[in-house]
Amino acid sequence: MRHLHAKSTDEGLNQGFNSLDAQHEACAAYIASQRHEGCRAVKERYDDGGFSGGKTERPALKRLLAEIDAGRISKIVVYKIDRLTRSLADFAKLVERLEAKGCSFVSVTQAFNSSTSMGRLTLNVLLSFAQFEREITAERIRDKIAASKKRGLWMGGTLPLGYDRHPDPREQVLAVNETEAATVRQIFGLYEHCASLSALAEEVRRLDLRSKSRPGRDGCEMGNRPLARGQLHYLLSNPVYRSHPRWSD
Repeated sequence: MRHLHAKSTDEGLNQGFNSLDAQHEACAAYIASQRHEGCRAVKERYDDGGFSGGKTERPALKRLLAEIDAGRISKIVVYKIDRLTRSLADFAKLVERLEAKGCSFVSVTQAFNSSTSMGRLTLNVLLSFAQFEREITAERIRDKIAASKKRGLWMGGTLPLGYDRHPDPREQVLAVNETEAATVRQIFGLYEHCASLSALAEEVRRLDLRSKSRPGRDGCEMGNRPLARGQLHYLLSNPVYRSHPRWSD
């Protein structure tokens, strides 16, 4: 049986008796009380001093999970659940990983034991909230992206013709590429005089107006090809052009 401790800052770690020692004593006392069930503590301590429980990228936790994956641990004892992780989403992932290896865990100060029926009930409630949190977060992100796109803001992905990334990577706005902008204005102007999108596509092909050129991952050029009918439809309906004053020149 192993115990895990975390401390979000390194303040006080050099003291003779710090919070990690207090957590260790509480976990060791619990393990000692379970000797009649065959529980015993191991010599190694898994202390993540100076690392926040809000992240799972912690050295001691990684070592502990490696031991679990190897099937050498049957139960983890923690001082509080948030010493394992403070994120419900991460908690759900960790629980799935533990269950796959037949490993349970105990929170000694919160009367939580995943090896009991009540502990499993509590666990299922927490996992339900974790799922709810993930769904709400996903909905919020989708709503934000949709609202931003309606305002013509660039939310990442392939750059539209007529735009380049802003020189400042912290800015989530686009900078007008004047050379490509002339092509975009020409396409909008042609559309006003064409009877249909098919007629526009034929005129664009005759004038050899091309898509945006961009470097690929291998360094080779991508794009710079005749604009197809679908690309023209996307360009004409893209709100990024409607919201930017430069396209009304």
